[in-house]
Amino acid sequence: MSGFWQERRVLLTGGGGFLGRFIRARLERERPAAILAPRRSELDLRDAAAIRSYLAEQKPDLVIHAAAVVGGIGANRTHPGSFFYENAIMGIQLIEEARRAGVAKFVCLGTICAYPKFAPIPFREEDLWNGYPEETNAPYGIAKKVLLVQLQAYRQEYGFNGIFLLPVNLYGPGDNFDLETSHVIPAMIRKFVEARESGRSEVVLWGDGKATREFIYVEDAADGIVAAAETYEDPEPVNLGRGEEILIRELAQTIADKTRFRGTIVWDTTKPNGQPRRMLDVSRARERFGFRAGTSLPDGLAKTIEWYEARA
Repeated sequence: MSGFWQERRVLLTGGGGFLGRFIRARLERERPAAILAPRRSELDLRDAAAIRSYLAEQKPDLVIHAAAVVGGIGANRTHPGSFFYENAIMGIQLIEEARRAGVAKFVCLGTICAYPKFAPIPFREEDLWNGYPEETNAPYGIAKKVLLVQLQAYRQEYGFNGIFLLPVNLYGPGDNFDLETSHVIPAMIRKFVEARESGRSEVVLWGDGKATREFIYVEDAADGIVAAAETYEDPEPVNLGRGEEILIRELAQTIADKTRFRGTIVWDTTKPNGQPRRMLDVSRARERFGFRAGTSLPDGLAKTIEWYEARA
């Protein structure tokens, strides 16, 4: 247990969400003075007055902002306006009210979707502004990137201690497996398991499978976030990932094998691939606060599939 946490009152937004639940569990191991994790019904981050009142009453001195409206390519294409507005307004108002309330440190979670569509591989934090994001998730990515600008501006003008982290695509037990809103790994797991159980001979997946992605197991991401909250103090954004990429076609075959689906994978090329490639340079996290993601993709997939099949 670190002495840093003993007197900290931590406000964790999104604490009931996929990543938030793991951050909360990781924080509980540190035994801070308080972990405040209000649900949306208790604290609406779209309401500045509600935030102001909550901070005045609860007096947190560290905020971890993990609340977000998220989804896969389909959800981003269907709801670009609400994804932009809700993610931007929640963060902008929370940062402003935290500054006014004298919060000592603010940890903001961004998104890999903020990177330019054709950013050089591996994505380096310095490349964040060198182009427009991939179109299908640009509103979400830009809404989150706005918060980086806000934190850097507030540090410059007010001395507000805010840090900005960029987790790569998350996956793990407890993920969202709703096919309308899920990301690629839980969607594939569900499709392959359901096809196997119903005896279907093929599974249809979006795109052509030639895009690449990087993934981080959710428990590893939570470890990195808590480590940064304790020790990272600089204005520059930091990638959180493993620094490894995989073809979506290879990912699909790996998940098919692990779910024991023996049929055919059909690629629907009328659907978009999303960003062509994603892989992070993770050296800054390693150098600045000693973070290395410990769970390999095969091990993480096995744990996630086991969790899903136990509940399917």
